Amino acid sequence: MSNGADADRVAELAREVVADHDPKSVPIQEFLGACYDAGLSWVHFPEGLGGLGVSRGLQAVADRILQGAGSPVPLGLNPMGYGMAAPTIREHAQSDDVKKSWLRPLASTEDIWCQLFSEPGAGSDLAGLATSAVPDGDEWVINGQKVWTSLAHRARWGLLLARSNPDVPKHKGLTYFVIDMRGPGVETRPLRQLTGQAEFNEVYFTDARIPDAHRLGAVGNGWGVAMTTLMNERSALGGSGSRRGAGTIAEAVSLWASRPEQQTPVLRDRLTQLWLRAEAQRLTSERSRASAGVGGPGPEGSIGKMVGAELNQHIYQFCIDFLGPEGVLYHGYGTGRSEDDQEEGADTDWRGPIQQRFLRSRANTIEGGTSDVMRNILGERILGLPGDLRADAGMPWKEIPRG
Repeated sequence: MSNGADADRVAELAREVVADHDPKSVPIQEFLGACYDAGLSWVHFPEGLGGLGVSRGLQAVADRILQGAGSPVPLGLNPMGYGMAAPTIREHAQSDDVKKSWLRPLASTEDIWCQLFSEPGAGSDLAGLATSAVPDGDEWVINGQKVWTSLAHRARWGLLLARSNPDVPKHKGLTYFVIDMRGPGVETRPLRQLTGQAEFNEVYFTDARIPDAHRLGAVGNGWGVAMTTLMNERSALGGSGSRRGAGTIAEAVSLWASRPEQQTPVLRDRLTQLWLRAEAQRLTSERSRASAGVGGPGPEGSIGKMVGAELNQHIYQFCIDFLGPEGVLYHGYGTGRSEDDQEEGADTDWRGPIQQRFLRSRANTIEGGTSDVMRNILGERILGLPGDLRADAGMPWKEIPRG
């Protein structure tokens, strides 16, 4: 089938979903479930798994119709689920039955997901992580600690990278799992951040158990599976709205239009330059998605992540400057809320006042891989520059000095 015929099919299915399940009048989980059943959650996925087996670039065709009818952006409702878990499950889960059992409730946002990678001693050096996975019959016993885990307090499932063999080099002794966040031995503690929210968490595992059927990829190939997650994470973080002028820049333009008395030629020039940069990033992301076809994103996704993170910070800095003295007035958000409020997600809604979004943007150049890491990836894997020297290369993990 030609790409034009595929686009027509995608558009027709999207219009049918909207006609039968108006997102303005039905529960959002029902609407998103219908999108999954129609193959519109990830159009490049196989049929029966939330997709149609067509080009990844055609997702924009579906999204324009669905979101134009009032659908929220699913990535905003279940970011780790849509952006990271789904493509990893699709590629590495052990059977189609397992894939289906996870993907539909993920797509409908019935099940929220989180990502359990970073540790107190393993951030940018992710392969140095220490959380252990020890086999016990047809299960694995997990012990250790993860940190900076977004939405762990709301998550039903978590993507877990753990060390299954300390006797080999650090990249080779890792295995990847899906863990039940409500299971015995899993404890989540919120971390209050700059905005006053607590969307980040630290998670402790004490003899937590995972069935081997919930292992993704081969034993010892966790690093390879993690690359699937990270490349898709950076592609998702770097993506912008498929419509011209959408995304973060739309917030700045709206703020500008709402206050004509504060507009100056200098600020207008700054806003214009930011709009041009946002448009260049959008077109670059569109080209990257289209070139990916039905496969997964490659290291070029780091371009969008790095540029998008820094651009977000510049846009929100402009907004604060435009507000003038009002920009420093922020009474906090989420402080004093009960744990019940947090469990319902009230404490993790980032769409508060512009001051809150400015503070939250400080994390953009750290989360999902720092901008320095992104530059290393682009230099080594895109430009072919020599890699950093690694003193622990080839050394068994258990022999690497740790603080």
